[in-house]
Amino acid sequence: MPFNLAVVGQPQELTTYSYTWKDPVLYALGIGAKRDELDYLYEGKGPKVYPSFAVVPSFPAMFQALVHCGGNLAMVVHGGERVVVHKPFAPAGTLKTLATVKGIYDMRKFASAIVEMATNDEQGELVCTTTAQILFRGEGSFGGDPPPKVDSGISVPKDRPADFRVEEATSHEQALLYRLSGDVNPLHADPEFAVVAGFPQGPLLHGLCTYGHMVRHVARGACGGDGTKITGFEAQFRKPVWPGDTIVTEGWKVAPGKIALIVSVKERAERAERAETVITNAWATVQE
Repeated sequence: MPFNLAVVGQPQELTTYSYTWKDPVLYALGIGAKRDELDYLYEGKGPKVYPSFAVVPSFPAMFQALVHCGGNLAMVVHGGERVVVHKPFAPAGTLKTLATVKGIYDMRKFASAIVEMATNDEQGELVCTTTAQILFRGEGSFGGDPPPKVDSGISVPKDRPADFRVEEATSHEQALLYRLSGDVNPLHADPEFAVVAGFPQGPLLHGLCTYGHMVRHVARGACGGDGTKITGFEAQFRKPVWPGDTIVTEGWKVAPGKIALIVSVKERAERAERAETVITNAWATVQE
């Protein structure tokens, strides 16, 4: 299916997302929260909302923009995600998101759509901005421009070990739980669909689920468990993760409030005798 390049730069229709306290709790469970994170799981505590919840209200707007891009949606995978949090999420409320396709780029084997979204609360105040990179597998070489290179200025030091390391096993049902927060792509649930899409190992864990685990691990490793201190984060998804894999997040404090990150899967590191990273070019900013 050809791409609709005319969509680039055109604001999409505003989407509305209304939620109760159950939605951020379900999201927290979907990204692996445990009972010792009760502030995020019990309405009697608010609940607090993990900042990576930003991907939930923005998802309908992002998907709407992708539909207008053209391309084969059965072949899409998440390539990367950046979130900047401007104010903490309320435990419940109504959010409005405006999406704009910033570009559709040619990566030879892949095509890449960059979708930027601004999410405001009921008072009209900006809550978060999110930028998604979506890859269309097998749909590159269409004669478009290559994607621009953006340097965050936050990179992993090569001369010292990580300042924190958090290891956590996912459940075999993790993707089935995470998809209840809105991303119901059958690639994450249906074994037959996964095979047709090129993954004979079975349904994948959502890249944004691994992303959420990373953000929780930053909260634990750098913020004393308080995720509301995290003000921004970005990741590039390099390798697939499957439900049941053990996610390992390592973080380096490279400057005040800036943390460089790498995420790997423990089981594959053990088999290969070296770490196989699944998330790279990752960072987080936190309140000091």
